[in-house]
Amino acid sequence: MIRVLARLGLAGRAPRFLGHDPLGGWIILALLASVVVTGASGALLTSNTFFGSESMERIHGTTADLLLVLIGLHVIGGARDLVAAGREPGGRDDHRPQAGAPRRPWTAAVGRPMRRLDRPRGGGAVQELGHFIGGKRVAGTSGVYGPVFDPATGEQTARVAFASPAEVDAAVQAAKAAQPAWAEVSVVRRMRVMFKLKELLEQNIDRLARLVTAEHGKTLEDARGSVQRGIEVVEFACGLPHLLKGEFSHQVASGIDLWSVRHPLGVCAGITPFNFPAMIPLWMAPLAIACGNAFVLKPSEKDPSCPLALAELFLEAGVPPGIFNVVNGGKETVNAILTHPDIAAVSFVGATATAEYVYRTGTAHGKRVQALGGAKNHMVILPDADLDMAVDALVGAAYGSAGERCMAVSVAVPVGDKVADALLEKLVPRVRQLKIGPGTEPGVEMGPLVTREHLEKVKSYVDLGVREGAELLVDGRDFKMQGYENGFFIGGCLFDRVTTDMRIYKEEIFGPVLSTVRAKSFDEAVAMVNAHEYGNGVAIFTRDGDAARTFAKAVNIGMVGINVPIPVPLAFHSFGGWKRSLFGDHHTHGMEGIRFYTKLKAITGRWPTGIRAGAEFSMPLLR
Repeated sequence: MIRVLARLGLAGRAPRFLGHDPLGGWIILALLASVVVTGASGALLTSNTFFGSESMERIHGTTADLLLVLIGLHVIGGARDLVAAGREPGGRDDHRPQAGAPRRPWTAAVGRPMRRLDRPRGGGAVQELGHFIGGKRVAGTSGVYGPVFDPATGEQTARVAFASPAEVDAAVQAAKAAQPAWAEVSVVRRMRVMFKLKELLEQNIDRLARLVTAEHGKTLEDARGSVQRGIEVVEFACGLPHLLKGEFSHQVASGIDLWSVRHPLGVCAGITPFNFPAMIPLWMAPLAIACGNAFVLKPSEKDPSCPLALAELFLEAGVPPGIFNVVNGGKETVNAILTHPDIAAVSFVGATATAEYVYRTGTAHGKRVQALGGAKNHMVILPDADLDMAVDALVGAAYGSAGERCMAVSVAVPVGDKVADALLEKLVPRVRQLKIGPGTEPGVEMGPLVTREHLEKVKSYVDLGVREGAELLVDGRDFKMQGYENGFFIGGCLFDRVTTDMRIYKEEIFGPVLSTVRAKSFDEAVAMVNAHEYGNGVAIFTRDGDAARTFAKAVNIGMVGINVPIPVPLAFHSFGGWKRSLFGDHHTHGMEGIRFYTKLKAITGRWPTGIRAGAEFSMPLLR
């Protein structure tokens, strides 16, 4: 019966009038059909020597009795669930609010419950995701969509609409209309909205983490940590009254005072990558909005559910409709943002080639742009380093989040062959023993990559490294997860004898691939780090304070860790690299974020005590 219904496309369409459980509903229908069939065909069957009339009556009666019992239990169970949920018996679509019922924290303040995005529909159903414009979800109208996958299973769970230039313009116009009134809201009231946003994010941190894991693949623990790092930027934004204080100089000249103030820019935009669908939008939007701007977010099309959920939390926190908008899409959407005349500033995080394109295109259209690009982060291990601590650091920094983060360590630089051999002796078994699996399973250390396309790209780099002559000590290309054979999994990969002229050293792989480049001396290690085109992060492991201090000063890198493998600054400092890891003058979050999302005005004032005769034609001088 079930197979027949499946062929007819009805297996997932249970009749709700039969109760709360779709499977139970189909069982009841099957039994009802059985009663009808046995009754109608009794005469035919009794002519068969195997079935007598009494046997046929007993079968018919037993089936009918069983049907009545199941209907009773099914209806009672459905009524019980409805009562427990506090709803009138009106089926699953009955969302009428009950008098005095507590407000759910995961409900949007737009007069309707949020769609539950933390549990994608099963049974092959594909959810459709649109945009968030003017304080509400809206369906896409372009007719162009992109697939969204569960990386652990390889199954498509949703499709996301790609915004056309007209849809981007609708979001920008909503932001432009709402921004002037928001900028006039007192700084104290905007601060209180940030406090409420922080509270809502903390209440929903586990749901947001599940959304990240469902579409990105990283472990729940890692996803939760990334949301927490985003919340820390909201905490920083809660200090807005202090952060926006200007400077004041009294009596800079006779009867003259001088002071400075910061004004919002207007409509700002953010373009964010797939690897941190919660954290990086929270690096941008809270500061921009707290400073009095409106914000249009274009998240990655690979994992759009979490940013849409964030938009509803912003709204519930008290951010007015139109101040925070989300448009999904691809390159056409990005170009519409970069060329839109009403967008004043653009923040970007992603690959270097795209970062450079965003910077050049945005600035050519008169925008302020900060574009954070790719990385090739080195970790230098000196002979006096604690090797056990260094190995722990390398395993976590190189293979955590499956290497899909711009601060991942992708190059180990042991100084001296003796240090290299001892390091690899400890490191190889650790890489082979990595616990790999779906990010939702406890104890997993590394989940799948985000898409099959990216999986094939990472594998191709491992192939390239072998062809270039590097020694592949651990090969994860053939890793298969039992029960998840179609997932986007790869095992940890570890190279030795990598040289600086190889592409696997020069280029960002963005996967769980660690290259070992042996340096003969401290000076050679520093020169190697400085010669690379990327300058995002670097780390040194040593017990020598003088060596660490010299290293930190000498390297041309934006973020340096001393016995810290991933030196991501906390929210009250600023994040950003040097060289081709950053295009623009401002790093992100911290005081650099405040400066980026505001413009400075200096005011010189004099209040004369009486009428002064005559004009001055010479250079003004302080007297």
